[in-house]
Formats: sequence, structure tokens, C-alpha cells
Amino acid sequence: MTDPSDPGSEFGDGDPVVRDKRRIDPETGNLREPGEPVSPAPAGGAAPGLPGTPGAQPPRDPSDLIGPSAQEALLTEALSERTADLQRLQAEYVNYKRRVDRDREANREVVIGSVLTELLQTLDDVGRAREAGELEGAFKAVAESLERVTEKLGLVKYGEVGDPFDPRIHEALLHNYSDEVDGPTATLVMQPGYRLGERILRAARVAVSEPTEQLPAGAEDGAEGNDDDNQAADKPAE
Repeated sequence: MTDPSDPGSEFGDGDPVVRDKRRIDPETGNLREPGEPVSPAPAGGAAPGLPGTPGAQPPRDPSDLIGPSAQEALLTEALSERTADLQRLQAEYVNYKRRVDRDREANREVVIGSVLTELLQTLDDVGRAREAGELEGAFKAVAESLERVTEKLGLVKYGEVGDPFDPRIHEALLHNYSDEVDGPTATLVMQPGYRLGERILRAARVAVSEPTEQLPAGAEDGAEGNDDDNQAADKPAE
């Protein structure tokens, strides 16, 4: 039995003694022979050199392995990449906003154009009533209010006698030759035209006269007959 008063005993005042009596060496995995010296186990069972072991080195930051100039270069490169990403996102947003605004404006013009097209016949009736002197009283107030609203929405009326003939905005219903014009000219407006911005809602329907010198040879008599017929046809229209 061990004497507790023995300074070298496990129960004395000396340092504690740890005796590893395992038959298998935990470090080599080999079977120990009787009497083989036993290496003391690490305190706390921690392996030397591992985190948490007294005296072990903490893991180093990768940035500690490079110099200040290399760190600055890495930071500058990362900043440039983030700046380029932000600029690309901003450009994409600006392009998207422009496309949305353009589509919204185009849709708005289509809707307004459809409504105004349905009102053109009513505006024609108002114009005929004004020419006949029948636009009076409450009917006149309503007609003028309607015309103001359509003008506010961008509707433009065009087509006057003497306008140069343009097949893009005019529709020729009659054709003749005259010595009083220098080129194809609208000499009679049968129905005014309307446009919304650059979009033609309805072409102006006109009678067109061309200079006599453009008349084909041998067709002067026929042209004179056509002038008489056209004048006769124009009188009921007036």
C-alpha cells in the first residue's frame, strides 16, 4: 500500500505523477513490452501544435503572407471590379427606363389616335355646318369645345387650296391640267386631312392640277374636255 505521507507518492505534497498503463502505445499503435519506458501523455489530451494547445501558433491571415504593395494592388483591383459592376448596372437601368418611357409614349399615341380617328366624322359634320352657316347657339359652343379638346390632344387639320400635292399626305380624287400652276397643286379640297404628330390619321382628299406643258402631245383637246368636265363636277361639290 502506498503511504500518503511519502513525498513521492500519489497522495503526497509533491507533483502529481501520471502513469500510462495502456498496453497499446497511442502514438505508434504498437504493443508495448513489459518494462518499456512510457512517454507521458500531453496534459489535457491535446496534441502538440494544434489550436488550443498551450504554446501552439494561431493560424496566420493569408494577407500576412504578402507585402503591403501586393495588398494595395489586390484592393485596387477589387475596387475597380466593383466600380465596373456598378457602372454596368447603372447603364442597364438607364437603357431600361428609356425603353419603358418610349413604349409608354408610343402606346399613348396609339390610344389617342384611335379615339381621334373615331371623331373625324363628327369634325367633318361640324365643318360642313360652319360652311352652311348653321353653327349657332348651343351647338356652336359644343362644337368649339370639341375642337379645342382635339387640338389639345395634338390633332392637326391640314389641306388648303394651293398646297403642293404630296402623295404622302394627299389623296388625289380628280386630276387635270392648268396654265395657272407651276407644279402638281391641290386646286380643290374635298375633305381635309388630319395628323397626330408625324402620324397621318387621314389623308386630305383633293383635286390635283398639273402644268399644261406636261400634257402629252396630241392630248390638248382631251385635256380641255377634262377641264370642262371637272369644272362641272366641282360645282355641285361647292
